[in-house]
Amino acid sequence: MNGRSKEKVAAMFRRIFKSSRSKDGEGPSKAVGGSSSGSPARRLLRGCRDQVSPAAQQSSQAYKNGNKSGDDLPQPKSVRAKRLMKEFRDLQRLQNSKSDPVFSVELVDDNLFEWHVKIMKIDSESELGNDMRELNIGYILLHMIFPDSFPFAPPFMRVISPRIEKGFVMEGGAICMELLTPRGWASAYTVEAVIMQFTASVVKGQGRIQRKNKGQKVFSRRTAEESFRSLVKTHDKYGWVTPSLADG
Repeated sequence: MNGRSKEKVAAMFRRIFKSSRSKDGEGPSKAVGGSSSGSPARRLLRGCRDQVSPAAQQSSQAYKNGNKSGDDLPQPKSVRAKRLMKEFRDLQRLQNSKSDPVFSVELVDDNLFEWHVKIMKIDSESELGNDMRELNIGYILLHMIFPDSFPFAPPFMRVISPRIEKGFVMEGGAICMELLTPRGWASAYTVEAVIMQFTASVVKGQGRIQRKNKGQKVFSRRTAEESFRSLVKTHDKYGWVTPSLADG
Protein backbone atom coordinates (compact mmCIF):
# COMPACT_ATOMS: atom_id res chain seq x y z
CA MET A 1 0.00 0.00 0.00
CA ASN A 2 1.49 3.39 -1.03
CA GLY A 3 1.49 6.55 1.12
CA ARG A 4 -1.58 8.00 -0.60
CA SER A 5 -3.64 4.88 0.04
CA LYS A 6 -2.66 4.90 3.69
CA GLU A 7 -3.85 8.52 4.06
CA LYS A 8 -7.22 7.61 2.51
CA VAL A 9 -7.72 4.71 4.94
CA ALA A 10 -6.77 6.87 7.94
CA ALA A 11 -9.22 9.59 6.82
CA MET A 12 -12.00 7.02 6.51
CA PHE A 13 -11.43 5.75 10.07
CA ARG A 14 -11.43 9.33 11.39
CA ARG A 15 -14.82 9.98 9.78
CA ILE A 16 -16.24 6.73 11.24
CA PHE A 17 -15.17 7.50 14.81
CA LYS A 18 -16.23 11.14 14.52
CA SER A 19 -19.70 9.99 13.45
CA SER A 20 -19.89 7.53 16.35
CA ARG A 21 -19.12 10.25 18.90
CA SER A 22 -21.63 12.75 17.55
CA LYS A 23 -24.60 10.36 17.07
CA ASP A 24 -27.20 10.76 19.90
CA GLY A 25 -24.51 12.04 22.25
CA GLU A 26 -23.06 8.54 22.64
CA GLY A 27 -19.42 7.57 22.74
CA PRO A 28 -16.53 8.88 24.79
CA SER A 29 -16.42 12.52 25.73
CA LYS A 30 -13.62 14.79 24.61
CA ALA A 31 -10.70 15.26 26.93
CA VAL A 32 -10.26 18.55 28.76
CA GLY A 33 -8.60 21.14 26.61
CA GLY A 34 -9.58 19.34 23.40
CA SER A 35 -6.61 16.94 23.51
CA SER A 36 -7.13 13.33 22.60
CA SER A 37 -6.78 10.54 25.17
CA GLY A 38 -5.39 7.49 23.43
CA SER A 39 -6.39 6.06 20.09
CA PRO A 40 -9.96 6.27 18.75
CA ALA A 41 -10.44 2.56 19.43
CA ARG A 42 -9.44 2.94 23.12
CA ARG A 43 -11.77 5.93 23.52
CA LEU A 44 -14.63 3.94 22.01
CA LEU A 45 -14.05 1.03 24.40
CA ARG A 46 -14.00 3.38 27.39
CA GLY A 47 -17.34 4.78 26.24
CA CYS A 48 -18.84 1.29 26.23
CA ARG A 49 -17.57 0.57 29.73
CA ASP A 50 -19.09 3.80 31.00
CA GLN A 51 -22.52 2.59 29.89
CA VAL A 52 -22.57 -0.60 32.06
CA SER A 53 -25.87 -0.65 33.97
CA PRO A 54 -26.03 -0.73 37.82
CA ALA A 55 -27.75 -4.14 37.61
CA ALA A 56 -24.87 -5.57 35.65
CA GLN A 57 -22.40 -4.09 38.12
CA GLN A 58 -24.30 -5.65 41.03
CA SER A 59 -24.37 -9.03 39.30
CA SER A 60 -20.63 -8.81 38.72
CA GLN A 61 -20.02 -7.90 42.35
CA ALA A 62 -22.27 -10.75 43.54
CA TYR A 63 -20.30 -13.18 41.40
CA LYS A 64 -17.05 -11.94 42.92
CA ASN A 65 -18.51 -12.44 46.38
CA GLY A 66 -19.34 -16.05 45.61
CA ASN A 67 -22.94 -15.74 44.40
CA LYS A 68 -22.51 -17.24 40.96
CA SER A 69 -26.25 -17.50 40.19
CA GLY A 70 -29.57 -16.01 41.21
CA ASP A 71 -30.40 -19.21 43.09
CA ASP A 72 -27.66 -18.42 45.58
CA LEU A 73 -29.19 -15.08 46.54
CA PRO A 74 -31.41 -14.80 49.66
CA GLN A 75 -34.94 -16.02 49.03
CA PRO A 76 -38.04 -14.14 50.26
CA LYS A 77 -39.04 -17.04 52.55
CA SER A 78 -36.86 -19.32 54.63
CA VAL A 79 -36.63 -23.07 54.16
CA ARG A 80 -38.24 -23.48 57.59
CA ALA A 81 -41.24 -21.32 56.68
CA LYS A 82 -41.81 -23.02 53.32
CA ARG A 83 -41.59 -26.50 54.81
CA LEU A 84 -43.89 -25.76 57.76
CA MET A 85 -46.44 -23.93 55.62
CA LYS A 86 -46.70 -26.93 53.33
CA GLU A 87 -46.92 -29.44 56.19
CA PHE A 88 -49.48 -27.39 58.09
CA ARG A 89 -51.73 -27.09 55.05
CA ASP A 90 -51.41 -30.81 54.31
CA LEU A 91 -52.33 -31.74 57.89
CA GLN A 92 -55.24 -29.30 57.92
CA ARG A 93 -56.63 -30.88 54.76
CA LEU A 94 -56.12 -34.34 56.24
CA GLN A 95 -57.97 -33.60 59.47
CA ASN A 96 -60.77 -31.74 57.67
CA SER A 97 -61.32 -34.71 55.38
CA LYS A 98 -62.19 -37.01 58.29
CA SER A 99 -65.08 -36.86 60.74
CA ASP A 100 -62.97 -38.40 63.52
CA PRO A 101 -59.28 -37.60 62.88
CA VAL A 102 -56.53 -39.18 64.98
CA PHE A 103 -55.10 -35.75 65.75
CA SER A 104 -55.48 -32.07 64.88
CA VAL A 105 -53.02 -29.21 64.60
CA GLU A 106 -53.35 -25.47 65.13
CA LEU A 107 -50.97 -22.51 65.36
CA VAL A 108 -50.23 -20.90 68.70
CA ASP A 109 -51.14 -17.20 68.41
CA ASP A 110 -50.92 -17.47 64.59
CA ASN A 111 -47.21 -18.30 64.90
CA LEU A 112 -46.18 -20.68 62.11
CA PHE A 113 -43.21 -21.85 64.17
CA GLU A 114 -45.21 -22.90 67.24
CA TRP A 115 -48.00 -25.50 67.13
CA HIS A 116 -50.51 -27.15 69.40
CA VAL A 117 -51.32 -30.76 68.58
CA LYS A 118 -54.36 -32.56 69.99
CA ILE A 119 -54.20 -36.35 69.91
CA MET A 120 -57.75 -37.66 70.13
CA LYS A 121 -57.13 -41.35 69.47
CA ILE A 122 -54.96 -43.60 71.62
CA ASP A 123 -54.98 -47.39 71.53
CA SER A 124 -58.36 -48.20 73.10
CA GLU A 125 -57.00 -51.39 74.67
CA SER A 126 -54.12 -49.62 76.41
CA GLU A 127 -54.10 -48.51 80.04
CA LEU A 128 -53.65 -44.93 78.88
CA GLY A 129 -56.76 -45.24 76.69
CA ASN A 130 -58.69 -46.61 79.66
CA ASP A 131 -57.49 -43.74 81.85
CA MET A 132 -58.67 -41.18 79.30
CA ARG A 133 -62.13 -42.72 79.10
CA GLU A 134 -62.42 -43.09 82.88
CA LEU A 135 -61.38 -39.48 83.52
CA ASN A 136 -63.32 -38.16 80.52
CA ILE A 137 -60.21 -36.69 78.89
CA GLY A 138 -60.84 -36.08 75.20
CA TYR A 139 -57.27 -35.58 73.99
CA ILE A 140 -53.58 -35.29 74.82
CA LEU A 141 -52.28 -31.77 74.13
CA LEU A 142 -48.76 -31.41 72.77
CA HIS A 143 -46.70 -28.27 72.24
CA MET A 144 -44.24 -28.16 69.30
CA ILE A 145 -41.61 -25.47 68.71
CA PHE A 146 -39.64 -25.40 65.48
CA PRO A 147 -36.12 -23.91 65.68
CA ASP A 148 -34.55 -21.63 63.08
CA SER A 149 -32.58 -24.58 61.68
CA PHE A 150 -35.66 -26.77 61.06
CA PRO A 151 -35.99 -29.08 59.10
CA PHE A 152 -32.28 -29.79 59.58
CA ALA A 153 -32.77 -29.87 63.35
CA PRO A 154 -35.66 -31.48 65.25
CA PRO A 155 -38.58 -29.64 66.83
CA PHE A 156 -38.88 -29.44 70.60
CA MET A 157 -42.04 -31.24 71.71
CA ARG A 158 -43.59 -31.69 75.14
CA VAL A 159 -46.86 -32.81 76.69
CA ILE A 160 -48.94 -29.97 78.13
CA SER A 161 -51.93 -31.94 79.40
CA PRO A 162 -52.89 -34.24 80.93
CA ARG A 163 -49.88 -35.03 83.10
CA ILE A 164 -48.56 -38.40 82.00
CA GLU A 165 -46.23 -40.66 83.94
CA LYS A 166 -44.11 -43.33 82.27
CA GLY A 167 -44.69 -43.71 78.55
CA PHE A 168 -41.31 -42.03 77.90
CA VAL A 169 -42.77 -38.76 79.21
CA MET A 170 -40.41 -37.04 81.63
CA GLU A 171 -40.56 -34.14 84.06
CA GLY A 172 -42.20 -31.05 82.66
CA GLY A 173 -43.75 -33.10 79.86
CA ALA A 174 -40.48 -33.60 77.94
CA ILE A 175 -40.47 -36.64 75.68
CA CYS A 176 -37.75 -39.28 75.56
CA MET A 177 -37.58 -40.15 71.86
CA GLU A 178 -34.35 -40.51 69.88
CA LEU A 179 -36.12 -39.08 66.85
CA LEU A 180 -36.43 -35.72 68.66
CA THR A 181 -32.69 -35.44 69.35
CA PRO A 182 -30.08 -33.96 66.98
CA ARG A 183 -28.43 -37.38 66.84
CA GLY A 184 -31.58 -39.23 65.82
CA TRP A 185 -33.22 -36.61 63.62
CA ALA A 186 -33.34 -36.59 59.81
CA SER A 187 -34.64 -33.70 57.71
CA ALA A 188 -36.90 -36.10 55.81
CA TYR A 189 -39.03 -36.74 58.92
CA THR A 190 -42.43 -35.06 58.73
CA VAL A 191 -44.44 -33.56 61.57
CA GLU A 192 -47.05 -36.26 61.03
CA ALA A 193 -44.39 -38.95 61.49
CA VAL A 194 -43.24 -37.34 64.75
CA ILE A 195 -46.79 -37.23 66.11
CA MET A 196 -47.56 -40.83 65.17
CA GLN A 197 -44.26 -41.98 66.68
CA PHE A 198 -45.23 -40.34 69.96
CA THR A 199 -48.67 -41.99 70.02
CA ALA A 200 -46.98 -45.38 69.60
CA SER A 201 -44.21 -44.68 72.13
CA VAL A 202 -46.47 -43.43 74.91
CA VAL A 203 -48.56 -46.60 74.72
CA LYS A 204 -45.56 -48.92 74.38
CA GLY A 205 -43.96 -47.26 77.40
CA GLN A 206 -47.10 -48.05 79.45
CA GLY A 207 -47.97 -44.41 79.95
CA ARG A 208 -50.62 -43.59 82.53
CA ILE A 209 -52.39 -40.39 83.44
CA GLN A 210 -50.90 -39.01 86.63
CA ARG A 211 -53.60 -38.60 89.26
CA LYS A 212 -51.58 -37.17 92.13
CA ASN A 213 -49.50 -34.03 91.64
CA LYS A 214 -48.19 -33.73 95.19
CA GLY A 215 -44.41 -33.52 95.40
CA GLN A 216 -43.99 -33.15 91.65
CA LYS A 217 -42.02 -30.40 89.91
CA VAL A 218 -43.82 -27.63 88.08
CA PHE A 219 -45.19 -28.94 84.79
CA SER A 220 -43.73 -26.17 82.63
CA ARG A 221 -41.80 -25.52 79.45
CA ARG A 222 -38.69 -24.56 81.41
CA THR A 223 -38.75 -27.79 83.37
CA ALA A 224 -39.30 -29.75 80.17
CA GLU A 225 -36.36 -28.07 78.43
CA GLU A 226 -34.04 -28.75 81.38
CA SER A 227 -35.16 -32.37 81.50
CA PHE A 228 -34.67 -32.80 77.76
CA ARG A 229 -31.17 -31.29 77.79
CA SER A 230 -30.19 -33.72 80.54
CA LEU A 231 -31.66 -36.57 78.49
CA VAL A 232 -29.66 -35.63 75.38
CA LYS A 233 -26.40 -35.45 77.35
CA THR A 234 -27.02 -38.85 78.93
CA HIS A 235 -27.80 -40.57 75.64
CA ASP A 236 -24.91 -38.86 73.84
CA LYS A 237 -22.65 -40.37 76.47
CA TYR A 238 -24.15 -43.85 76.82
CA GLY A 239 -26.15 -44.26 73.61
CA TRP A 240 -29.71 -45.47 73.15
CA VAL A 241 -30.91 -48.86 74.30
CA THR A 242 -32.42 -50.82 71.42
CA PRO A 243 -35.36 -53.00 72.56
CA SER A 244 -35.37 -56.67 71.68
CA LEU A 245 -37.36 -57.92 68.69
CA ALA A 246 -39.77 -59.62 71.07
CA ASP A 247 -40.74 -56.18 72.38
CA GLY A 248 -41.49 -54.96 68.86
